[in-house]
Amino acid sequence: MHNNYYFLRHLSTELQRLVGFTFVSCFSQNKDELILEFNNAKSSFFIKASLTPEFQCLSFPTSFHRARKNSVDLFLEIIMNKVSGIRQFNNERSFAILLDEGNSLVFALHGARANVIWFKNEIVHEIFRNNFQADFEIKLNDIDRSIDWSFENFSKSQTCLQTTYFTFGKPIWNYLNAHQFEGLSLEARWKLLQHTLAFLEKTAYYILNKEGVISLSLLPTDNIENTFDNPIDAINEFFHHRISTAAFQKEKTSLLSQVNGKLKQAGSYYKKNRQKLTELEGDLHYSQWADLIMANLNKIKQGMEQIELENLYDEQKPVSIKLKKELSPQKNAEVFYRKGKNQTIEVKTLKESIDKKEKEIGHLNELRSSLIKATEMNDLKQLSGSVVTQVPDKQKTLALPYHETEFKGFKIWIGKNAAANDTLTLKHSYKEDLWLHAKDVPGSHVLIKHQSGKPFPKDVIEHAAGLAAYYSKRKNESLCPVAYTPKKFVRKRKGDPAGSVVVEREEVILTEPISK
Repeated sequence: MHNNYYFLRHLSTELQRLVGFTFVSCFSQNKDELILEFNNAKSSFFIKASLTPEFQCLSFPTSFHRARKNSVDLFLEIIMNKVSGIRQFNNERSFAILLDEGNSLVFALHGARANVIWFKNEIVHEIFRNNFQADFEIKLNDIDRSIDWSFENFSKSQTCLQTTYFTFGKPIWNYLNAHQFEGLSLEARWKLLQHTLAFLEKTAYYILNKEGVISLSLLPTDNIENTFDNPIDAINEFFHHRISTAAFQKEKTSLLSQVNGKLKQAGSYYKKNRQKLTELEGDLHYSQWADLIMANLNKIKQGMEQIELENLYDEQKPVSIKLKKELSPQKNAEVFYRKGKNQTIEVKTLKESIDKKEKEIGHLNELRSSLIKATEMNDLKQLSGSVVTQVPDKQKTLALPYHETEFKGFKIWIGKNAAANDTLTLKHSYKEDLWLHAKDVPGSHVLIKHQSGKPFPKDVIEHAAGLAAYYSKRKNESLCPVAYTPKKFVRKRKGDPAGSVVVEREEVILTEPISK
């Protein structure tokens, strides 16, 4: 409901505080995110429009540090325009920040087609998301829409209420249906509708958490996690909670998928070998055949290919035994004794393997249970190591995105390739690890793993820098500049190629390339 008309109406009212501010900056650091800054000579006010195809939301950070590289300025011609007002369009998921000289910035929050549009008077002059060229055809004064809220219109629209009250959207209809709207009389429906509209007018905003799905609502319902009386505070909390929850759910799903895959493999292995063991334990004929041959040596002659004997182990029933004609009866018995011995060894090996696999399945089930119960990212980080250790040895090397070495007690991890660099830096690092990379050339990301209470010694940094230089395009140069910084100052923008990151602050060291 964060992009619903009724919430945006509250939000645009709160944004009236921007009147008198100056529009001082507008830039994008990736194709789905726009940052706008307004200033009144005392403080700045930021609007962050996150418009990914999966999730579209405004938020209002108290500060924002622009990267020194790879950002682009937008709406340059209206920078330094003053804000003259805020316009909420009637019955539309759009509002405008009105600027000097007939300029306005319209926030059209229409789901996956959400956009930020600069109008010069009535005409679209520039849009943020250029893939929606149809937005150039929008006319500013055609955005408003009307709804007939009369009882008479309500009465005659019973078969098309969702079309009539198009501003409600799914959350409001769910709320009405939860109160048995469909089963009520006409008058009772009207009364519930008016009661709901009254709630939509109140300045109360609820963060809901239903089975891990975070939403923002104007309607009191079950699963309320937090309540706010200011729409900006509410949407900021919703945005950060939703983003962090999405990251948590993605990591949790990934780990569970890995564990479930290993459980499936282990279960298949266990079932197959248990079946094989049952077959072997129920068929010990090699040793029995050897005994029967030794008990009937007088009946068997070398050159015979088959003999039928009474089975002493099965109520004297006849059993047919194939023989090797080139072997004596005693040698045939030896062959069967050897096969029987091998069969016994195989049974023992299978039992050991099955016992080992049972323990592995037990550990995996415990791990799966812990993952299901995990509620915080730190829980997942602690469990992710256990997921890796459950990988069979042959797969473990392939699963890790880095080579590991050690120098003076410090572990140093070196990315294997561009894709592995991303995995190493984004999923296998902590914010206090020291991150290194050869300056201005392709190469491996390198991490010196942080040890609590221990600073990174200069010679350890120099050694890791030498490795970063060696695993780069500068490996054959006599000296190579290597950038290093705590990992917390390294981030990746959506859409950037594998291995590409943004470093907020860094130091540079000159070093000779060295191999492990």
